[in-house]
Amino acid sequence: MQIGIAIVEHQQRYLVGVRGANRVLAGYDEFPGGKCLANESPSACAIRECLEETGLLVRIDRLLDQQEIKTSRGLLKLHFFLCHPVEVTQVQEQQAEFRWVSAVQLQGLRFPEANLDVVRMLTSD
Repeated sequence: MQIGIAIVEHQQRYLVGVRGANRVLAGYDEFPGGKCLANESPSACAIRECLEETGLLVRIDRLLDQQEIKTSRGLLKLHFFLCHPVEVTQVQEQQAEFRWVSAVQLQGLRFPEANLDVVRMLTSD
């Protein structure tokens, strides 16, 4: 299963949410993203999921990382894309259930293990 994930950066801050109580890894922090639809590329998925989850339209800058993890639901292929808002006038302090955090703040958040390499990349600069 392909997963597209948007790492949205704006003014040196990143868009982060918390996984809901009824989801796998409930309570963990997360970046916007989700499962690719049939015939949807991971990059298109990341853009769509970000818009659906946060109301923010983004453009992809580049692929940051890819991870493969085995779960009880099968093999997940995670594609992490560095993104930026298309219209900065759309940026709000809260984007739906998501908030903006600095790279320093990212280090103190609780992300799923598959996200940790990306978090390290973002916080090592």
